[in-house]
Amino acid sequence: MTEHEDAQPTEAQMPTETAATEEQGADSNSGSEINLLEELASAQAQAAKNHDLMLRAVADLENYRKRAQREKDSLKEFATEGILQDLLPVLDNLKMGLKAAQEHASAKDISKGFEMVYEQILQVFEKHGVKEINPNNESFDPNLHDCVSQMPSAEVEEGKVAEVIRSGYQLHSRLLRPATVVVSSGTSNS
Repeated sequence: MTEHEDAQPTEAQMPTETAATEEQGADSNSGSEINLLEELASAQAQAAKNHDLMLRAVADLENYRKRAQREKDSLKEFATEGILQDLLPVLDNLKMGLKAAQEHASAKDISKGFEMVYEQILQVFEKHGVKEINPNNESFDPNLHDCVSQMPSAEVEEGKVAEVIRSGYQLHSRLLRPATVVVSSGTSNS
């Protein structure tokens, strides 16, 4: 045999080598299919994880937006609280001066003018969400009233406000100042 003949496979050898090569190709194809399926499953799992993270981020952003809007609304609603609290003593003094002026006949005309100013201030307060707390003859509420004493009373039931010493004020749902009151202890037994 010559060298050239040795290099050429015989017909009997060819099918065996081709079959072995095809098996090797099939094994490498099934191995690459398995790798591709694993990569696909991994990519799908990562996509699902990223989708979940995106949904959470969108929900967090929406919650943040709502919370910021609530805080903005609250700030807007209660922005005047400081100045209103500073004006309450002025309003109290005006009310006391008005009451004193009404007791003098010579100051009747002046007291009418001050009464109009007082009513106008109350209207402005009301327009801005301030409500006066004047609980005369109402049940005592420690959340809205500050009791400074108790007194026996035949006219007012026990546990009810017998006298309002100083009106309280509420800004929307927030208490600016509790009403200062005297509470009835009922009829005296003596």
